Parts: sequence; C-alpha cells; structure tokens
Amino acid sequence: MNRRELQHVLPSGHVIKVVQGDITEEQVDAIVNAANEHLAHGGGVAGAIVRKGGSEIQRESTEWVRRHGPVATGQAAITGAGRLPAKAVIHAVGPVWHGGEQGEDEKLRSAVWNSLKLADERGFRSIALPAISSGIFGFPKDRCAHILLATAREFAEQHPDSRLQEIRFVLFDQPTLEAFAAEFRQQFGGEA
Repeated sequence: MNRRELQHVLPSGHVIKVVQGDITEEQVDAIVNAANEHLAHGGGVAGAIVRKGGSEIQRESTEWVRRHGPVATGQAAITGAGRLPAKAVIHAVGPVWHGGEQGEDEKLRSAVWNSLKLADERGFRSIALPAISSGIFGFPKDRCAHILLATAREFAEQHPDSRLQEIRFVLFDQPTLEAFAAEFRQQFGGEA
C-alpha cells in the first residue's frame, strides 16, 4: 500500500511519524486503542481492533476491568494483541469533548503520556497511536493533533534513554490526516 508518511528525528534519536493507514495492520510492538473507561470495544478504532485481533482482546479487557475497576479518563491499561501483528494493545481513555472547559486538553495529554509511559515500562521499541478522542468523543482534530504531537515530543525529550524509539501516529481518514500533517509542519517544519 502506497501511503503518505511524514517523519522527524529528534536530537535524542527518537522518531516521530505521521502516517496514513489502518492501525490494526501496523508492524509495531504496541498499538494504542482509543477506549472508553469500561474497555467495552464496540465502535470506531476499538471495534476495528477487536474485529481484526479477535475476541480475546475483549475478554482480556473485561477481565482487566473486573480486577482493577474502570480505567479513569487520562489513564491506560494493557492487554495482549490477539491476532494483530503487534505484541500488545494499550487502551487509552481519552476525554469526551465538552467545549474545552472541563480539562479536556490535560486529560488527553495524560492519556497519551500514560500510553507512552506504559510502552516504555514494557521495553517496547515502537508504538502506533490513533487520533485519540477525535472520533465519536468529538475532540477537535486540529487541537487533538497539537496535543498528541507535542506530548510525543515532550515524552521523548524527557526520556532520552528510552527504548521506545518510534512514536507513530496512524490516521485512517483524510480530514484527520490533514489536521495531523498541518500540525506536524507547524511543530517540526518540512513539507507534508
């Protein structure tokens, strides 16, 4: 598949990418799922991950919630990846958009940060993230792109020795890809 890809290498050697594609097909150590607090994977990215990866992802998620309780907004949980090419799925709970006055930006930043932290703690070298909260949760795509890319850069800069070397944002639809490409140019320069 011929796909559009933008890449920036930070001084630390970490690579941040924006690509067009299907996150369920990414050859990375971990993919991030845009999840709800009960890890009930019905629609959107979550539904696609379970359809492609198998019902064991939902079973493991249900068991995780049974043992630990719901995943708070801004936090993340991890399960196996079933039949997906990744080793694990990190389920990040982003905020529902309520106009930006209820701490949505910080909650989204936290969801991304905690996903990267979890991947780093597991010793993963690569991770793919969707545009968390920008689908059915209604977070504005341009604002989402700004927060996700800035958080990835900040995480890499604060963890220069991290084994997590590649942070990839995988966008399925054209409007989301365009929002991320514009923000990528803004933060890292270069052509998109």
